[in-house]
Amino acid sequence: MNKGTLWTVLGVIAAIVIAWLLVELLWGVAMLILKLAVVAVVAVVVYFVLHSVFARSSSSE
Repeated sequence: MNKGTLWTVLGVIAAIVIAWLLVELLWGVAMLILKLAVVAVVAVVVYFVLHSVFARSSSSE
């Protein structure tokens, strides 16, 4: 195996490792954003449900 082939193999291995780490990082960030969006939607729904329940109970008194 000559020197050029060795550097090519090492370059391919390094590219795969770097790509793997970048995909892991981006996947984690995407999941965090998705989780925050779902939490925000659920919080808004819960707020309006609680608001309507307490509005009904206070208007009946």
